[in-house]
Amino acid sequence: MTEQTTTAEPAGAETPAGSAVSETAKPQGISLWRYIAIRFVLIIPTVLILVTLVFILMRMTGDPITAALGGRLTPDQLAERIHEAGYDRPLIWQYLDYLGGVFTGDFGTALSDGRPVVEMLGQFGTATLELTAYALVVSFIVGIPLGMIAAHRRDSLPDAVLRIFAILCYATPVFFFGLLLKLIFAVYLDVLPVSGRVTTGSEVALSDLVSPSGINFIDALRLGNTEVLADVVSHAVLPALALGLLTAGVFLRLVRTNMIGTLSMDYVSAARSRGVRERRLISKHAFRPALIPIITVMGMQIAMLLAGAVLTETTFEWKGLGFMLAQYLVARDFVAVQGIVIMLAVIVAVTNFIVDIVAALIDPRVRY
Repeated sequence: MTEQTTTAEPAGAETPAGSAVSETAKPQGISLWRYIAIRFVLIIPTVLILVTLVFILMRMTGDPITAALGGRLTPDQLAERIHEAGYDRPLIWQYLDYLGGVFTGDFGTALSDGRPVVEMLGQFGTATLELTAYALVVSFIVGIPLGMIAAHRRDSLPDAVLRIFAILCYATPVFFFGLLLKLIFAVYLDVLPVSGRVTTGSEVALSDLVSPSGINFIDALRLGNTEVLADVVSHAVLPALALGLLTAGVFLRLVRTNMIGTLSMDYVSAARSRGVRERRLISKHAFRPALIPIITVMGMQIAMLLAGAVLTETTFEWKGLGFMLAQYLVARDFVAVQGIVIMLAVIVAVTNFIVDIVAALIDPRVRY
């Protein structure tokens, strides 16, 4: 005991412990940057594998010219078009050419309408991103508060009802739920538009903007026209609900499960014994740790939303990448299909990268 007191350093003096603290702070920063660098580098092989799989699957149906135009051209015309496009060359050379085009931003030209695929991606991609953002907002607004209620009322009737609701949200097909919403709110009640992104008048007004973003909500705010903004929001309600409730059930179950775990922790029991109000206990001590798993799985939910966007956009005639993908599949335009699928894959990969970085900043345990 005496030896411990005699070895104590004066306040403010440099101690080995102090230097150790400063040294341990540095590797943590390096660890975070190393984690970011690794996650960023992993995007390249991920996209490369996806491009390769999409290319192989598309080519298993034959060359795109025959798939799209077979039966509408004579054999000689078909052979000429195939030769001009280079689809009569060895498959490996076709793959290398396509891979080089993808990494330089050239996804080819759609066979059905002659439009460059990159131009089409830019025109309709913003609509899909806008719908996905709406759906995420619905997922958070519905899933997180209901998950908190279910955790707080664990094993009660409200908890059982909310768990059934979460299962129904996740299990109900998006197109069926979308048709049901259209039937109730657009046909029977006639309070919301049945399809489309905006009315013709609002579309004309939005087209007058200089350098429109393609995201109608932002463009309507820039325009400063409340009628156009109301029209944009009213058209977005039903597709956002149909797509957003798909992941709201996932968030509800995640929040419930994790909050039940944190509510049973010792520090929560200690806070409760000190007289901390239950509302503060739930919102501050139990809810914040439950957010980390939600952020972690958000990347996977983005992939689910993009997959669901194909059916949602088709159901509500929301002209985005999902809607165009369905149109090009019907036309058997596999050049355009390849471009859309690869773009969706890139969006998912980049979103997962961003989510992983945010999760690492919030919870250092996920770092390398």
